Amino acid sequence: MIKRKSKREIERMHEAGKLLANVHKELRDFIKPGITTMEIERFVERYLEKHGATGEQKGYQGYEFTTCASINDEICHGFPREEKLQEGDIVTVDMVVNLNGFLADSAWTHPVGKISEETERLLDVTKTSLYKAIEKAQVGNRIGDLGHAIQSYAEGEGYSVVRDFTGHGIGETIHEDPYIPHFGEAGKGARLKDGMVITIEPMINIGTYQNKMDQNNWTARTLDGSLSAQYEHTIAITKEGPFILTDQDKK
Repeated sequence: MIKRKSKREIERMHEAGKLLANVHKELRDFIKPGITTMEIERFVERYLEKHGATGEQKGYQGYEFTTCASINDEICHGFPREEKLQEGDIVTVDMVVNLNGFLADSAWTHPVGKISEETERLLDVTKTSLYKAIEKAQVGNRIGDLGHAIQSYAEGEGYSVVRDFTGHGIGETIHEDPYIPHFGEAGKGARLKDGMVITIEPMINIGTYQNKMDQNNWTARTLDGSLSAQYEHTIAITKEGPFILTDQDKK
């Protein structure tokens, strides 16, 4: 069942979203060659605690960490660990923030030092695909319009779109209906209605869209070892247009 939120609930989720956006902005300077993703994990935990929030992912279905930190060919759900990041790596940090009982979810792919032109282009295309889908997050449009916007753009640029992991509704819990595929046909799927809050989180690969699962049964990585990037925002569907609750560009 799709749950629609009141203006007050959206405002409270926006407060969580602003805090989450600030974490990602802080990580821009924190992430550099030589640090580990476990250091990123500890940095995020300290930041959230300082601001009266918690990481909702920790303990979710047995997951042990506040963040997911996925390096290079890892698509999503990478475990934080004591492996040092190298110049030219990319790391996707994904987290769900709980601030006073209200949730927001955002992932961001961060470059580690100077990255190659090929890697930079992957990041640019992935981020652009996210915003092309957000443009379609309008009352009356359909879920398929979002996936089509991502797929048609990313594949047109020569990349592939991950099929097995999707966006989703979010509210009292991390995952609510509806699920938001990042591929599909325009004009198909449920209609978007005022008060819906969803995540859009395309995962785009340089090579194949197919993935394989690590032995930890959480971390997915590209089947061919190619790089994968992801950008994610939490979006409220409103009569005035899409409202990005995790926008990093607003103060």
